[in-house]
Amino acid sequence: MNDIRFDNFNLSKCADGLLPVIIQDAVSMKVLMLGYMNREAFEKTLSTGKVTFFSRTRNELWTKGETSGNFLLVEEMYLDCDGDTLLVKANPVGPTCHRGTESCFDLPAEEGFIRKLSELIKGRHREMPENSYTTRLFIKGVKKIAQKVGEEAVESAIEAVDGNRSRFIYEAADLMFHYLVLLEQMNVSLDDIEKELLFRHS
Repeated sequence: MNDIRFDNFNLSKCADGLLPVIIQDAVSMKVLMLGYMNREAFEKTLSTGKVTFFSRTRNELWTKGETSGNFLLVEEMYLDCDGDTLLVKANPVGPTCHRGTESCFDLPAEEGFIRKLSELIKGRHREMPENSYTTRLFIKGVKKIAQKVGEEAVESAIEAVDGNRSRFIYEAADLMFHYLVLLEQMNVSLDDIEKELLFRHS
């Protein structure tokens, strides 16, 4: 992070310059918002682990969530190739936008949902709440979960062969859910699967 170029966006209110910062959900990969940091905001973000911006309208630092409680907790940060734009992958605590929505951009609600569902399944496995279908699957163990994956795969294949698109979507959704449960049972993440596919591709 030594090559950050705050000087590319000098504004009268901020002598040190401003750095555009894109905030991305670390789980769903959905773009949440765009803000600006000066050097002080960047250093505070590093030291606290909570995204802090420089407000151009108020001419001061502001930590996202300091009044609402909807913080952005930093997971990873990446500079672009020119060193003058920052990508922050964060875990949002509550909605990001002042409208109460997940993102400041009007993105499709389903975008990134599979990764969100994967995180929800991990939570179920960790907490094992009563009266949860997912909990019952984990209690029954890997054989039952694998059996459900096989059943849903066959049902999906049947609907595909029959050319029934709506029924295929329904069965494929069942297959995806049970597949995610099986991944969690096997302590395998979607990132692990992506890495394997990338390895094969390369």
